[in-house]
Amino acid sequence: MICSYCQTENAPNRETCECCAAPLNPKRPKLKPVVFLEQADHPFHELVTYHTYDLLILLRLVREERTKSYHLMRTLQKAPDEVEVDSETLTFAESDYRRYTARMRLIEGILIDRMGYKPKRVDDKLLLSLKTKIEDSKESGKDGQ
Repeated sequence: MICSYCQTENAPNRETCECCAAPLNPKRPKLKPVVFLEQADHPFHELVTYHTYDLLILLRLVREERTKSYHLMRTLQKAPDEVEVDSETLTFAESDYRRYTARMRLIEGILIDRMGYKPKRVDDKLLLSLKTKIEDSKESGKDGQ
């Protein structure tokens, strides 16, 4: 069996590479056909199995939703005295914002572990660049993450 990391030939019954000690059958993330905002609520152990590209899309979705929640929360907090805003509505808006902030930080943490940094902005240019690199690596026979 050939190690997918160092490309060294190994005996067929080994679980780790003789040369670099890497696992010979690593479970690498696969791209998801579609990424939904609801997936941000998945637990850490599941999110770390996502492909980096999918995590970037998820981070973009969470950041957008967090921004919307922030604007809603601020609108409710600054409502004029004539407008009655019940405390449950305000509490819901604040908890929604806190939840999206926590999920955003979790996803950013996973990306920092993988990439060494968290992207300031996840725009179409970044995603297109990464998608192109993934496709190029597949064409050249490498299984990129």
